[in-house]
Amino acid sequence: MSSSTAPDSFSALSPDCVLDALQSVGLYSDGRLLALNSYENRVYQIGMEDGPPVVAKFYRPQRWSDAAILEEHAFTRELAQAEIPVVPATVLDDGRSLHQFAGFRFAVFARQGGRAPELDDAATLEWLGRFIGRIHAVGMQRPFAHRPALDAVTFGSEPRAWLLENGFIPADLLDAWRSITAQALAGVQRCYERAGDVRMLRLHGDCHVGNVLWTDAGPHFVDFDDSRSGPAIQDLWMLLSGERHEMVRQLSDLLAGYEDFAEFDPRELYLIEALRTLRLIHYSAWLARRWDDPAFPVAFPWFNTQRYWQDRILELREQIALMDEAPLWPV
Repeated sequence: MSSSTAPDSFSALSPDCVLDALQSVGLYSDGRLLALNSYENRVYQIGMEDGPPVVAKFYRPQRWSDAAILEEHAFTRELAQAEIPVVPATVLDDGRSLHQFAGFRFAVFARQGGRAPELDDAATLEWLGRFIGRIHAVGMQRPFAHRPALDAVTFGSEPRAWLLENGFIPADLLDAWRSITAQALAGVQRCYERAGDVRMLRLHGDCHVGNVLWTDAGPHFVDFDDSRSGPAIQDLWMLLSGERHEMVRQLSDLLAGYEDFAEFDPRELYLIEALRTLRLIHYSAWLARRWDDPAFPVAFPWFNTQRYWQDRILELREQIALMDEAPLWPV
């Protein structure tokens, strides 16, 4: 996508623009348009004159290259062809899954309903583990060429440097935040050293409960927009919550299903708290980088306050201690 024609925000993406974009690829709406919960991109459920509603995703300008988006689409098609319950971008009559209109890039998906899974149920966790194992069995067959890795640089040192360079940390907390993030990244490095040379594979990348929809037929996985290369444990640890003994039980249930389809390297357990630490640093930078998007101050009014940065310092201090503890170990 040429930078000279690409918009730098979603300000021009009006409802009429959305409907005209779909019409440009031969999809005719009945006028019903519902904005869905998404901040990184803009996602709409759109009623069709002929057939069920579809979901249209308009990609955030300047974020991914066309090649990276198409690589995500190819990965989800690969998973769907292996009969794994994902929602791939639809290939329309022109043979394409990525389209352009008025400078915006968009894709169309089948609408899939569902509810949040019950993560306190052992059978549900084992079922999720089986499907994540199937995703990873496909994901390890070849690498990504255009999508970045999830590692201590992309989720740690780079976002930390960006926050420091762009003046988001309050002056009276700057020294404390700089020090605690440096200590946290040193702890991450120790965790990676303990884990050793773990396998990197294609992942969902953002496999939290909000990206899993449950029906009577079981789970299906949505929103591979953050799909990256990384260690297998990245797609498992975000499904863990509660006290340590609860997370041990949850991890045991997930791995009971996972290992039906993919081998799990137990050295990756050293990375759970390291990956949690990296996500915390990356999340702060993600909010800061999007702060000029009008949707973000409305949705995240607590961000960039004195209290926010104080809480992050305390949170990272706790993470430093957790990274030096013995890892979770399934029973």
